[in-house]
Amino acid sequence: MAFKLTSEAFGHNGSIPAAYTCDDRDASPPLGWTGLPAGTRSLALIVDDPDAPDPAAPQRTWVHWVLYNLPPTTPGLLAAISDTELPPGTRQGKNDWDRTGYGGPCPPIGRHRYFHKLYALDVVLPDLGEPTKAVLEAAMKGHVLAEAQLVGTYERRNK
Repeated sequence: MAFKLTSEAFGHNGSIPAAYTCDDRDASPPLGWTGLPAGTRSLALIVDDPDAPDPAAPQRTWVHWVLYNLPPTTPGLLAAISDTELPPGTRQGKNDWDRTGYGGPCPPIGRHRYFHKLYALDVVLPDLGEPTKAVLEAAMKGHVLAEAQLVGTYERRNK
């Protein structure tokens, strides 16, 4: 079975419901995964937007969520998951709002793509504190067994 990341809230390349954005509850979407490769010892999740600030002229990738050391026995994450509800051992890094936790889509202009990237790792990472995406990616280097992606899109209707 292939390593796969899904959400019951939106399909691959589908529109992310407003509840998971700054225009509503700004809650994290439900996520589930299957097909972890043999030897998976932990999972890492990075959610980012490569279309910031304007998809017609992107200038940077905006990071929305950084998680690591998710146990491989975890089948997914509930919608609107709180810090205290994360699976035991899971750690959070800093997003580009310079805080830990989920920050939902809030594009200033146009329809943006939000890449939910789940990595199966062959190690449990050491305590990295509250790493940025770049620090987490450096720590994962050489330890990624597989990657699964789910892309959602969002465009604000009423700003």
